[in-house]
Amino acid sequence: MSISPSFSGKVALVTGGTSGIGKATALALAAAGARVVLSGRREAEGNAAVAAITQAGGTGAFFRADASSESEISALVAFTVEKYGRLDLAFNNAGVEHTGPTTATTEADYRKVFDLNVWGVIASLKHEIPAMLANGGGSIVNTSSVAGHVGMGGVTTYVASKHAVEGITKSVALEFARQGIRVNAVAPAVIETEMFNRFAPAPEQRAYMANLHPVGRFGQPEDIARAVLYLLDPANAFVTGTSLVVDGGWTAQ
Repeated sequence: MSISPSFSGKVALVTGGTSGIGKATALALAAAGARVVLSGRREAEGNAAVAAITQAGGTGAFFRADASSESEISALVAFTVEKYGRLDLAFNNAGVEHTGPTTATTEADYRKVFDLNVWGVIASLKHEIPAMLANGGGSIVNTSSVAGHVGMGGVTTYVASKHAVEGITKSVALEFARQGIRVNAVAPAVIETEMFNRFAPAPEQRAYMANLHPVGRFGQPEDIARAVLYLLDPANAFVTGTSLVVDGGWTAQ
């Protein structure tokens, strides 16, 4: 088991990298020696994340891309390879939430969630894998959720999208296992990010959610970043097709 991974000489790509889990993971990858390209739709936040990487002594770049658009994902991967010469690691983290009664869910709600959370992952894999195969292999982590392992009332579309990510991860891991590509998922519980603040803005909602975590706290983006680095680490080459649940004990209950 690798405790302190080194990614010296590796090139990493992070979607949804402008804040929260994505930003924390991009910073951690750069600190471990990787050259990092992070993407998202918000240029100011993306450039700020790159500035933080540079200030800490790392190497990084921002490329504006909407992960629900295959053409923009294709351009993102091409930019990464052109800038740094290869692609070794990818963290497909871009995602969006949706809450509300199932009976009130619209087709637009469904498409917004599935276009990013599901198609965005598939499109990313579609373009990342050939770039990695050109170097003999690589490692990919998809962001799932505890919602990919359990049901939750009032978040049907989001839960469905994360169950899909779990299936995609297993299927693609099997498809490319003998070609040197590892594909895993990380499944966080509640992490204190902008998304969670939108998901549960009211104090009573936060109190309810806090009680679902036996450890007695919400997670931090850095908790997930450490798990992602473990899964990406080439030293853990026997780990593929799995989902690492990082949930403060939620699903153990």
